[in-house]
Amino acid sequence: MNKINSDSSIDRLFKIIEDRKNAKPTDSYTAKLLEGGTKRITDKIKEESDETVEAALREGSIAVTRESADLIYHLCVLWLDQGISPTDVFNELKRREGTSGLVEKESRREND
Repeated sequence: MNKINSDSSIDRLFKIIEDRKNAKPTDSYTAKLLEGGTKRITDKIKEESDETVEAALREGSIAVTRESADLIYHLCVLWLDQGISPTDVFNELKRREGTSGLVEKESRREND
């Protein structure tokens, strides 16, 4: 299996999404999603998330790979909609490195 730098792959995808933001919704699925607003985008994320889970439970790794790509694409659209960059997300992941997931989750509860 070839190793791909996830950061740069997502950065490239995000750049494409940014570029398509100003396209006509009739010409670009991305522009159409963005025009639909946060509710439309999050509905697609729910749908793609469900499809990823179903693929894992019933179809196997090839389907999970395809559905995961769809889910990541839709997350990137949401990030753009929310003014978040891939760097923001990867910085948050970096901040969490070396911290137990249980400890990190508890710290979020304490700060809410």
